[in-house]
Amino acid sequence: MVESQFSRESQNISRQQLQDLVRSQVQTLLEQENFQGAKSLLIPVQPVDIARVIEELPEAMQAIAFRLLSKDEAIEVYEYLDSSIQQVLIEDFKRQDVLDIVDKMSPDDRARLFDELPAKVVRQLLEQLSPQERESTALLLGYTPSTAGRIMTPEYIALKENMTVNLAFERIRQLAPSMETIYYLYVTDRDRHLVGILSLRDLVTAQPEQTIGAVMTREVVFVNTDTDQEEVVQLIQHYDFVAVPVVDRDRRLVGIITVDDVIDVLQEETTEDIYTLGGVQSGGDNYFQTNLLTVARKRVGWLLILLLTNTATSAVIRDQEDVLEQVVALAAFIPLLIDTGGNVGAQSSTVVIRGLNTGDVRLSRTLQIVRREAIAGLMLGLMLGIVVTVWAYFLQGDMGVAVSVGLSLLCITLIASVAGSGLPFLFNSFGLDPALMSAPFITTAVDVLGVFIYLSLARLILGL
Repeated sequence: MVESQFSRESQNISRQQLQDLVRSQVQTLLEQENFQGAKSLLIPVQPVDIARVIEELPEAMQAIAFRLLSKDEAIEVYEYLDSSIQQVLIEDFKRQDVLDIVDKMSPDDRARLFDELPAKVVRQLLEQLSPQERESTALLLGYTPSTAGRIMTPEYIALKENMTVNLAFERIRQLAPSMETIYYLYVTDRDRHLVGILSLRDLVTAQPEQTIGAVMTREVVFVNTDTDQEEVVQLIQHYDFVAVPVVDRDRRLVGIITVDDVIDVLQEETTEDIYTLGGVQSGGDNYFQTNLLTVARKRVGWLLILLLTNTATSAVIRDQEDVLEQVVALAAFIPLLIDTGGNVGAQSSTVVIRGLNTGDVRLSRTLQIVRREAIAGLMLGLMLGIVVTVWAYFLQGDMGVAVSVGLSLLCITLIASVAGSGLPFLFNSFGLDPALMSAPFITTAVDVLGVFIYLSLARLILGL
């Protein structure tokens, strides 16, 4: 009854609406202690959607809903859950329940989970894993975080050059159920050196008695275990790969990285860059699940730096105090000018930093990019300067003040564009994170120079 009602209601709705519908109905059934009804409701739902539903349930219901799943489905759903929910479930489970799920997870997902768990819990879990799973997990945990070795999976199918296509198919049938992907097949020699690659399509279209060496491709694109995960993302994106092989220093094949892992990395890196650009250090944690004291501590650093550096602006204003005393109306436009400059600088730095992260912008193009942004800033300054000159005259009725404001905005916009586009290149060349370093320096430069230029121009134009 519950399942048929769900089927009718779930037609012609979006995925998000479907998740909300399932979550509300599951929550209602759990509150009524109708566990069989909740279980039936989840049967037609995809594992990734079940994971989202469980995450949005009240904490007290998450473990209950998870236990309604069959063992095979629970293993798949568990891999999609947020790491914080995985930890909560581990604390609620009995030890054997944990092992049944963790032991059957793919090695790369298991390693990612272990990264989030306390060391004591990880040691206990590792001790009770099967020898094969313990070895594969320990292998991944031995690599540096955020490298190809850490996010790869050792579950791949390796073939030999002298195998016939028929023998290769037999091997694939035996290994496919436990592999993460079989769309790419890797050819190794007896010392596990990577010598070739072929796709499943290549194998299907080959003659049964042909050897693998005759149909494989010897020019293989691969990454090393210490390759940064961002480089892996760019490589897979550039070549449109479903998976890329990972080799050690001796070019022995040790694993593969699949596109689903790359999507996770892409989301993680993008989130980190956005947080960093805003001066918010997440430390790899989920920002919205971090306690408020930690949130405040992570955000106060750059705010204090900006607070201290902005005292330079105050010093400039004090030095030009006589100008403001003679024409008080000038003070009203200081916030407008420095805020506009800050916004223009932020726009320029954002596009450059994003370009550096995606590889669309390189250090060799620094002058070209800065020149382009300078021209854009000049055009913006002209347009905004004309508008603000008219607006300032309308407000104050003083053409001298209006022209001072308009010309200052033109200069400030130009400076902000150059600083916003140039500083990320400068910091990147020094090996510093441009997203982290650019914001406070751009803000300081625009504020200090902007106020100085504004009051200096006003003194000149008004003859003070």
